[in-house]
Amino acid sequence: MATSFPSANKPSFNPMHWLGSILTLMDRYITGELIMPFLFGVVAFTSIGVSIGVLLDLLRRVTESGLPFTTAMQIFMLKLPYFVGFAFPMSMLLSCLMVYGRLSGDSELIALRSCGVSVYRLVAPAIAVGLLVTLVNFAFNEAIVPAANRQAAEVLEYAVTKGQPSFTERNILYQEFRTVRQPNGRREELLSRTFYAREYDGQRMKGLTILDFSKDGLNQIVASESAAWNGEQQAWDFFNGTIYLVASDGSYRNIVRFEQQQLKLPRTPLDIAKNSRDADEMSIAEINDYLKLIEQGGNQREIRKMRLRMQQKLALPFACLAFGLVGATMGVRPQRTSRAAGFGLSLIIIVSYYLLIIVGQGLYQFGVFNAFLAGWLPTLVALGAGAFLLFRLNR
Repeated sequence: MATSFPSANKPSFNPMHWLGSILTLMDRYITGELIMPFLFGVVAFTSIGVSIGVLLDLLRRVTESGLPFTTAMQIFMLKLPYFVGFAFPMSMLLSCLMVYGRLSGDSELIALRSCGVSVYRLVAPAIAVGLLVTLVNFAFNEAIVPAANRQAAEVLEYAVTKGQPSFTERNILYQEFRTVRQPNGRREELLSRTFYAREYDGQRMKGLTILDFSKDGLNQIVASESAAWNGEQQAWDFFNGTIYLVASDGSYRNIVRFEQQQLKLPRTPLDIAKNSRDADEMSIAEINDYLKLIEQGGNQREIRKMRLRMQQKLALPFACLAFGLVGATMGVRPQRTSRAAGFGLSLIIIVSYYLLIIVGQGLYQFGVFNAFLAGWLPTLVALGAGAFLLFRLNR
């Protein structure tokens, strides 16, 4: 006969108690030891990066170009997240080298192995922390870094140009397609519009030619000196142009000359021109949307560059896991690693990692690697090296 207990007497589920039953004392000890060196690395590597990459340039602009000090400080703070994101993998490497090196030098790892703890089990806390830092780094690079970089660029541009547009995008080409169902039931993609602008100065498109095939039996050609997007009307205001109406048999139906004409056309060409910003100012989703836009224009150089940058942004957070594995396996060896020695070894490994980034980019430019292999090459090499070292240590 089964015995049932009142629900009030059943112990409630406690996630922390459940997690504590899985994590051993060794796991909690090693994980706790990794925290402080990791935070030290974030501060140290961020300070180095921001000093070399931003601070010197801002000081030069303040002294030579008259950039206001308050604006320089604002840009400095906005650029900090970018270097913090790069510091996460480096800090993971440094903390694992220091902690596991100290445990090995103090013979604590030897004592654990003599109790039957395998090398795989010893590095498990570093792998777990590396996975957690990977997730945090990915979210940080997607949610905070692009927006901060974009705002920093806008603040600097406004301060330098006094609010006037300072860029020109040339040869903007956009093709729009529509899906048509054929009598046999098949769907076919047909060209609906072709939009070409000679240049965009930040305010207006200039030298426009639009071929419109969206209406059956009637084609439209618009040639205009300039055009501007009307946000209130969600339409284009064209200036000083001509509209040619052409029948399907090629004969002219009508010719209309105008000084100003408003047409309901998509604003996608404007998005293509205005989205020509650095990949560091875009999230992965924004890069993917931008790729869809520029693929219609056929700018292969820009397309290839953005495909590579998207893969690099995907791969960078996983360097936290790779560096954690490399640092732990190198630190497990019988030696004592001080903070200075760990920092120096970290710099050597990091320089090697970024050299592999350059190698991957070069192989991609020569067509040897595709975007995925070129973007993931340093991370895959680091993961492979860590796995190889771990296997060798366990033999």
